[in-house]
Amino acid sequence: MRTAHLLLPLAAALALAACAQQEPAAPAGTATPAAEAAAPASEAMAETAPTAEAVAGVSGTYVLDPNHTDVIAQWSHFGFSNPVAHFGQVDGAIVYDAENVGASSVEVTLPLSGLNSHVAAFDEHLRSADFFEADKYPNATFKSTSVEAAGTNKLKVTGDLTIKDITRPVVLDVTINKFGEQPMAKRAAAGFDAVAQLKRSDFGLGMAAPNVSDEVELRITTEAIVAEGDAPAAPAAQ
Repeated sequence: MRTAHLLLPLAAALALAACAQQEPAAPAGTATPAAEAAAPASEAMAETAPTAEAVAGVSGTYVLDPNHTDVIAQWSHFGFSNPVAHFGQVDGAIVYDAENVGASSVEVTLPLSGLNSHVAAFDEHLRSADFFEADKYPNATFKSTSVEAAGTNKLKVTGDLTIKDITRPVVLDVTINKFGEQPMAKRAAAGFDAVAQLKRSDFGLGMAAPNVSDEVELRITTEAIVAEGDAPAAPAAQ
């Protein structure tokens, strides 16, 4: 009996060795089933991820709807918080050329009377000579100098931003949201979002920089209704 007990481990070892000989190792560079199963999930996701559906642009002149247009400026306050100020009552127009995007244009006026940080005392300070000098310069303006296609539903709009009679170039990264009939107005409409970065010191607004960040991010959302008497062309065939 003692001999049989001693032979059992030896027999098991021989059986394992025989199995190893019957299953040769995979050649170098050949993926095993386990390795194949562990392939990054991102590869499969990249193959199946849906692409953005292109918005069919409609040529026309669109007047900004001030009730659905907001320009938001955001900055860092000593690194503790990131306050915002809204520029409302925006006036302007977008000329969109679906056949030749480069012929499109944007012109906007931002009345400082519509500035709102939700802190009344700060609004007054912003309108004072320390910042915008709103009594002397009541409006900021933007006028495009070029419009370029930048991918599916994307545009790059370069233009001149003027604040306090100081003009500097600014680039807007624009997303086309929608073209279609506005259900309430029963008229053709267009919607866009945009972002831009600028330095406020470039426009004579540098008080407390850099502790209060000189860099300001602008975020814009707008809804524009086709101008009276301007019948927009039908979307180009896709």
